[in-house]
Amino acid sequence: MLSLLLLVIPFLSALILFATKSKSAKQIALISTVITFIVSISNLFLFKQNPQNNLLFLDVAWINNFGIHFNLELNNLSILLVLLTTFLLPLIVLSAFTTEYKNQHQFFGLMLLMQSALLGVFMTNDGFLFYVFWELALIPIYFICLIWGGENRGVITFKFFVYTLLGSLFMLIGLIYLYNHTNVDGLKSWNISALYEAGRSLNENQQGAVFWLIFIAFAIKMPIFPFHTWQPNTYVNAPTQGTMLLSGIMLKMGTFAAIKWLLPIVPLGVNNWGNTAIILSVVGIIYASCIAIVQKDYKRLIAYSSIAHVGLISAGILSGTQQGLQGAIMQMLAHGVNVVALFLIADILLRHTGTREIDKLGGIRNMNGNFAVLFLIVVLGSIALPLTNGFVGEFLLLNGVFQHSYIIGAFAALSVILGAVYMLRSYQNIMLGEKIDNQNTFGALAGSDKAVLIIACIVIVALGVYPAPLNNIAEQGVKEILMNIKP
Repeated sequence: MLSLLLLVIPFLSALILFATKSKSAKQIALISTVITFIVSISNLFLFKQNPQNNLLFLDVAWINNFGIHFNLELNNLSILLVLLTTFLLPLIVLSAFTTEYKNQHQFFGLMLLMQSALLGVFMTNDGFLFYVFWELALIPIYFICLIWGGENRGVITFKFFVYTLLGSLFMLIGLIYLYNHTNVDGLKSWNISALYEAGRSLNENQQGAVFWLIFIAFAIKMPIFPFHTWQPNTYVNAPTQGTMLLSGIMLKMGTFAAIKWLLPIVPLGVNNWGNTAIILSVVGIIYASCIAIVQKDYKRLIAYSSIAHVGLISAGILSGTQQGLQGAIMQMLAHGVNVVALFLIADILLRHTGTREIDKLGGIRNMNGNFAVLFLIVVLGSIALPLTNGFVGEFLLLNGVFQHSYIIGAFAALSVILGAVYMLRSYQNIMLGEKIDNQNTFGALAGSDKAVLIIACIVIVALGVYPAPLNNIAEQGVKEILMNIKP
């Protein structure tokens, strides 16, 4: 029942905001997200004491005629993504305290609705319910980008919507095909175990077709080259909190789903086509990194860096190795924290200086040394410096990709060098040197901005120094998945 509570709290809070049009929408949203985070922490403690605790499960028949259940579970994989989601949402809401949005009750209500849908994606064990939550998560962010986005938001958001909806339709076709091959006591079922068995019962060609139907949906959501073209403009055009939701959590839907739903369902398909998908992922790493190096807008640079990071995560997942899968989970957690902090920094630069163009910035360290330190910690986490959160996942990911192929691993490892180039050089140009515009001053950070960055920096260092608690949970989840991957 506690798993259901995680969905209900943000959902009811969103309804309250929509119904009351409260002027205290920010405060209500913050309280709601903090309570949800406390519940997720409670679930984590219960899980560590007893993974089979009945409070962590819910399985209720929903549409019996089609074998659809409202089935939620907190296990070794889902609990980590739930923890990430519920940790980031209070930070994302808090980051909005410095901005006055029109119809803010709708803005924050949509954020809470999206949180509820995202948590559903991570917890459900029913294929039909998974698809429902997958689509529900798209609707709030579509309106957030469309209503509160920047210039050309209509065209840009429409492209994003079409891309993701088309991918979802491919996935639905694949899931229906699997459902029609299920057999549980003579009946069809959407249960994940039944879909696993149905997928493994298919021949090599059938599994290959299902692999591409489902993988394309996940590749668009991540996104992976060449399905990435919607991403940069959408990230740049969306309001800061919308970009945080997209990059910090929503792209994790694709990487998480690849581990939980793709690999175990079609092991032969992964065996035959996984290498092709890994090559696309690595091409995306190099392509996005090279484009990031020449970017003038800092927010767009971060958007391309996100494509590079998720490309490495995808390659690690598709390697099918324990190190690759475990590294993917740890990197999802690290990337979520780091990228939310980076997009907040881009927003701070715009609010304080009136620009995000790197060439027009400089010498900010001399005007605000505290901001320079916090910014540097986030950058070091992003480039995976040892003793930061990014190092653990990236090391395991590269290990897994090298086990798959030394040649592909060598190209994937270029992400380490290229990432350092664009992140450190941009930091140097923005923060160091002399102030370019003498009329432009960089004042003290707002309390909410400082709080978000300090919390993010603490997590970056803490998970880098001592990742064992989360890494051990990830390890057990990966071992369970690997048992189902063997063709």
